[in-house]
Amino acid sequence: MKEKAVLFTMAFAALLLTNCSSISKTSETKQLSTLKDAFKDDFLIGTAVNVNQIQETNPQLTEVEVAHFNAVTPENIMKAEVLQPEKGRYDFEMADQLVDQAKRRNMVVNAHALIWHSQLPRFVRRMKDADSVRHFFKDHITTVATRYKDKVYSWDVVNEALNEDGTMRKSIFLDKMGEDFVVEAFRLTQAVSPQTKLYYNDYNIEQPKKRAGAIRLIKQIQAAGVRIDGVGIQGHWNVNNIPMKDIEDSILEFAALGIDVMFTELDISVLPNPFESATADVGARAEYNAKMNPYASGLPDSVQNKLAKGYESLFRLFLKHKDKIGRVTLWGVSDADSWLNDWPVRGRTNYPLLFDRELKPKAAFHQLMNIKKDVSSNQQTNHVQLK
Repeated sequence: MKEKAVLFTMAFAALLLTNCSSISKTSETKQLSTLKDAFKDDFLIGTAVNVNQIQETNPQLTEVEVAHFNAVTPENIMKAEVLQPEKGRYDFEMADQLVDQAKRRNMVVNAHALIWHSQLPRFVRRMKDADSVRHFFKDHITTVATRYKDKVYSWDVVNEALNEDGTMRKSIFLDKMGEDFVVEAFRLTQAVSPQTKLYYNDYNIEQPKKRAGAIRLIKQIQAAGVRIDGVGIQGHWNVNNIPMKDIEDSILEFAALGIDVMFTELDISVLPNPFESATADVGARAEYNAKMNPYASGLPDSVQNKLAKGYESLFRLFLKHKDKIGRVTLWGVSDADSWLNDWPVRGRTNYPLLFDRELKPKAAFHQLMNIKKDVSSNQQTNHVQLK
């Protein structure tokens, strides 16, 4: 009887261990089933949102957005031409809706963008004298940043102020206010929104010359005694040219300035680049031809796998430096909504994101989840060995 009792006890204990192991694995699988859960201990996972997403016109898209992302950046609705279409008349309807929606969903908002040379109201583009530009500049920043000072997590205070060689980009603000407009934008935003994170955002600032220009700007802001909390590297790359060394060098050099690093508009184009060098200038355009749109009927598995490997390499690098990176934002949820379908060539079919046009996770998505599962598995193994 004692032997039977012992055998029964051992069998029961084994069953408990098996069930506990099964529960643990089930819990781990559930925990790692979404992007935001998989990377919750590393950095925020964000996405860009457009008007249709804010208005929830597609329930399936809403479901994917809420499930996988914990940060949102408005693609267009907080740019100056939308918020102030006429002088002195502000339209906050969509921006307010986004902020309220994000709060309900427990998402943080990176507001984008206060000062940018593009997508300005028509009345600003017509201004001839410096005083008028300065008045708009101060009024717009003060009005908008004050309205959202306790409602958004961060602001892209200045967007894309640099040329590719690191010099200041020609703009109405540079022309009428001089190079100090960048420092002044941060000073004004800090004054009215002291708790909000303040960022400089730009594309190609992982490239050495433009990076040097961004570092110079950041040091100017800091030297003026004005707060800057982080820098956003946009991350509009091509599957055939992801500059991994330059990206890592940029993470290290920007972090050395005592600021956070964000990847703010990440997407990886799979289509040919019609230009001689990489750019993400919204004003750049090229003519359509069939060679520029090779995957109109679908993406070959070989390219799909190459895209997945590209995302994997990037996220392994991000995880390596997760102590320096605060957020990684994909510029859209699905391929269907990507701006790259119409830029720089209208009418192309691109596949740059983690979800396809039917909102199904792509190979790139699964590759990122596998990274985290590998990391989690290794951590559990190490924990058991330490015991």
